[in-house]
Amino acid sequence: MAAPGASAHDPCSIPALLARNVALYGDRPAYREKEFGIWQAWTWAEAADEIRAMALGFLALGMARGDHVAVIGRNRPAHYWAMVAAQMCGAVPVPLYQDAVAEEMAYVLDHCGARFVVCGDQEQVDKVIEIRDRAPGVEHVLYNDKRGMRKYDHSHLNWLHDIGDEGRAAHRRLEPELDARIAEQTWDTTCVMLYTSGTTGKPKGVVLSNRNIIETAKASVAFDHLGQDEEVLAYLPMAWVGDFIFSIGQAMVAGFCVNCPESPDTMMTDLREIGPTYFFAPPRIFETMLTSVMIRMEDAGDLKHALFRHFMDFAKGTGERFGMPRYRRKQSRPTLRRRVRWVYRYAMGIGFAIETLAENAVRGFFVRLRHPLEARKHYQARGPLLNLYPKPLRDYFDYRTGEVLIYGPLKNTLGLSRIRVAYTAGEAIGPEIFDFYRSLGINLKQLYGQTEASVFITQQPDGQVRSDTVGVPSPGVEVKIGESGEVFYRSPGTFVEYYKNPESTASTKDAEGWVATGDAGFFEEASGHLRIIDRAKDVGRMADGALFAPKYVENKLKFFPDILEAVVFGAGREMCTAFINIDLTAVGNWAERNNIAYASYQELAGHPRVLETIKSHVEEVNRSLAGDEMLSGCQVRRFLVLHKELDADDGELTRTRKVRRRIIEEKFADLVAALYDGSAEKYTETEVTYEDGRKGRIRATLKIRDARSFPAEFPRKVAAE
Repeated sequence: MAAPGASAHDPCSIPALLARNVALYGDRPAYREKEFGIWQAWTWAEAADEIRAMALGFLALGMARGDHVAVIGRNRPAHYWAMVAAQMCGAVPVPLYQDAVAEEMAYVLDHCGARFVVCGDQEQVDKVIEIRDRAPGVEHVLYNDKRGMRKYDHSHLNWLHDIGDEGRAAHRRLEPELDARIAEQTWDTTCVMLYTSGTTGKPKGVVLSNRNIIETAKASVAFDHLGQDEEVLAYLPMAWVGDFIFSIGQAMVAGFCVNCPESPDTMMTDLREIGPTYFFAPPRIFETMLTSVMIRMEDAGDLKHALFRHFMDFAKGTGERFGMPRYRRKQSRPTLRRRVRWVYRYAMGIGFAIETLAENAVRGFFVRLRHPLEARKHYQARGPLLNLYPKPLRDYFDYRTGEVLIYGPLKNTLGLSRIRVAYTAGEAIGPEIFDFYRSLGINLKQLYGQTEASVFITQQPDGQVRSDTVGVPSPGVEVKIGESGEVFYRSPGTFVEYYKNPESTASTKDAEGWVATGDAGFFEEASGHLRIIDRAKDVGRMADGALFAPKYVENKLKFFPDILEAVVFGAGREMCTAFINIDLTAVGNWAERNNIAYASYQELAGHPRVLETIKSHVEEVNRSLAGDEMLSGCQVRRFLVLHKELDADDGELTRTRKVRRRIIEEKFADLVAALYDGSAEKYTETEVTYEDGRKGRIRATLKIRDARSFPAEFPRKVAAE
């Protein structure tokens, strides 16, 4: 059955879209990868040949319809090809996080019953070998990078390159079977299975169909007018739904090129070299980029610093008007009538500008004759040249000057000079950070989505971009607010089911297709934009009945570059308290400039001046909360700076860096108690996991600081007893 609005001849699978792209864009670049400092490119035709050979090799190994194929590694073309090749065989790709520890990997491999595992390198192969007894279904382990693999037992190991060669050798025998399996693909065939982050428990396998992925990709491509000329940097975890949509779904629908960086460590350098036109990053990436800019400016000379401040202040009010790119749409070739209309409009615009300049020049001349003193004051205040121009034209010239001196070089340094569309999502982004990029002329927007929705639930249209909302419902998506304030949606991207979990499927998606997001929010009546408050299960009441929304307060704290992470407590209690993680890069640079010596994160986090700086940030957040009628009671009264960074390997964060609030509260129960019993300090011991998997313990005496709170500017409504 075709998807709604699709014809029977529309490609209904990723392999079908690949074949279409070979016919349409065969010689255009489809993938690039940087290796040993050199970018290597594959056209659509070359990529399709590699994928088909890999699929034939999979068939030679015995891959069956419905098999689950785990893919573990960093973003590389061969890993994307392996997922599409698995789809050609009728199998289901299951990408995993490359930094997952062995226990996490064992759960997913056992839960999905993976028969095949595609590993990026020796590190991932070692993890699979370690947990082989806990994933008995694994029969074949394939690896992409052969370095370090020579002395391994290859009875169950295969080099991915050899699999492709075997597929080419067996093409006459296996091609009819492969073509038959590709032809069997329908809109309802499973396209991919992605595991949730597991914030509150074990990750759930989200089953997404071809309809979910392709229809969502089509709608989002049309929404932002994406085409085959886009350049995308694929650097986000392959196990995250966003990477699958951007690097496979949208890339196949629009036909644009996917670029894979050399390594996570070279991502920023590779970003500058590629200059993507379409870019997604979570708020933390944009915050890190801005922090690096501010650190460099602190070390710059007085002239550069003054120019930067002047033009950035000026851009705050003009960047939206003069900096935004002109959005292209797919159009037919301009007709003669349209060309004449363009010439006429440009001529009229130039004529108006000349007329205005002349009028201002004449008026200024007579003003100087009649009122020389006033004219002199006006001349000195406005400048000798710009006084002749109308204000919009002056602003335009000023902004273009800033583009040459500041904005352009800065965007080039960040690798964002060619951006047409940029998105951020996952959590709130600070208004100052959001406005900084917008003022540079970077079309940064926000979206709201989930794995279960194939990413897109709401998006911000061009011309309706704000830092405090997540936009309007995406094309084809319906959104409503439940009686409890929870956000519900229904869309073509709605997931099929949670794998082997019918209870969770039924509790999340009702018979009419409405999905509970677990987030609390509301629609603005005037704009129709959705605003997300917090996770519905985290929103509660304090002891006096005041509303408690921890994520909202945590996001406000994380708007400061010095604060990497925050965890706020207060449900059912008399006041709010917080754990703080400092940003080692930002605070470390500040310490160096202020001649503050430190030997470790723990020592820097406990320095008195660092604690005072964090205290000032907490009090600034409290001051802003005092003006919020609903959340004035959420002001943080006491806090401590943790002696270690919250880490996914220690179970404190998910692989997408979401806070596991319940686990943190249980793990650091002694510290939470100290925040509420009036203690000035607290000794603690904590078990940590090192990068090589070893366990250890760290000990520290943490200082607890009180923060000033402010009287509410609005009367708070206390719940009746």
